[in-house]
Amino acid sequence: MKIKRIETFSTRMLSIVRVTTEDGMQGYGQLAPYHANLSAAVLHQQIAPHALGADANDIGGLVERCIRKEHKFPGSYVCRAVGGLDTALWDLKGKRAGKSVCELLGGTPRAIPVYGSSMRRDIAPKDEAERLLRLQETYGYEAFKIRIGNNFAYDVDVYPGRTEDVVKEVRRALGPGTHLFVDANSGFTPKRAIEVGYFLQEQGVTHYEEPCPYPELEWTKQVADALDIPVTGGEQDTDLAQFRRMIAMGAVDVVQPDICYLGGIDRTLQVAEMARTAGIPCTPHAANLSMVTVFTLHLVAALRNAGPYMEFTIERDPWTEGFLTKPLAVENGAVRVPEGPGWGVDISPEWLAKAEYAVSE
Repeated sequence: MKIKRIETFSTRMLSIVRVTTEDGMQGYGQLAPYHANLSAAVLHQQIAPHALGADANDIGGLVERCIRKEHKFPGSYVCRAVGGLDTALWDLKGKRAGKSVCELLGGTPRAIPVYGSSMRRDIAPKDEAERLLRLQETYGYEAFKIRIGNNFAYDVDVYPGRTEDVVKEVRRALGPGTHLFVDANSGFTPKRAIEVGYFLQEQGVTHYEEPCPYPELEWTKQVADALDIPVTGGEQDTDLAQFRRMIAMGAVDVVQPDICYLGGIDRTLQVAEMARTAGIPCTPHAANLSMVTVFTLHLVAALRNAGPYMEFTIERDPWTEGFLTKPLAVENGAVRVPEGPGWGVDISPEWLAKAEYAVSE
C-alpha cells in the first residue's frame, strides 16, 4: 500500500505526524521533542519527497533510503524527521494487522517496571530526596535516577560539592534497597568522572550515565575501564556507525538509544541487536511524557536484552499535557504497554486543532 499524504501538527516543543495511505488508512507518529517545528519543516522538505508513493509496509527500507538520499545532511534533524515517518508507519502497520506494535515486534503487552527519572538540578538535595521518597510511597518505584554534575560543563558543578550532596541525601532517604541511577549529562572530563565514579560505587549507585561529553568515546571508555559501576550512554547519538564503534570499543556497559532522536523503531532495533550480540543491555532513553515513552514501552516489552527498568520522567511538563486522551500512569512501580492496534493511544482532536498544520501529498 503506497503512502499518499504526510501531515504534521506542530508546536515548538511537539509535533505529531499523520501518514495516510492510498486506501485511506492512517497512522500517527511523532517527531523528537524540542524545536519540533523545525523537524517538521525538514520532514516536509527533505523526507516527504522520498516517502510519498513509497510502500508503507517497507518501513526499514524506506527509512534507510531517506537517510542515504540525505547523506549530505547527517545528524539530528534528518533523523528526527525520519523518526516521525517511521513511528507513524508502525502505528499504521499495527492498525492494518489488528495488533499492537509490541506484538508486531514479537512482544506481549504487559506492565514494564520503570525508574522514576528526575530532570532537575535546580532543587536542593534535601528537597530532591524528600520528593523522591514521597513518589516512592505513592507509586511504588523501586528505582530512581537523579542528576549530578552539570550539563556539558567540563567539571563545573551546579555548586561545589552538589554532586556528592545530592547522592548522599537521596541514598539516605531511600535506603539501600532502592536502585539509584545517576546522569551526568556529559558533565565531566575523565579524571573527574572517575573520581565521581569511585564515590558512586561507595554509595551503591548502579547506573552511571553519560559521564563525559558524549562525542568523546575514548574519554567515556577510560571511565568504563576504570570502574565497576556500569557506565551508560548513547541517547544523543544518531549515526549507526557511531553505535557500532561505541559498542565494539567497550565505551559503555549499557546502550541507551532514543527512538525519536535516532530515527525510529527500525534503527533502534538495529542498535539493540548490536548490543545483544555484544552481550550488553539496551535501556532506551525516554525523558518526557510525549509519544517517545509510548514508543519505548512497546519496544522494551519486545527486546530480549532490555534493562531491568525503563526510564519514566517524574516531571510534569505543560507542553506534554492534554495531547493524549488517556495519559500514561505508574502503578506499583510499573507502566502498562497501551493495548489496542498500533500504539494503542489516541491523540486529542482538540490538541491537533490548535497546532500548526502542514501537509505533503
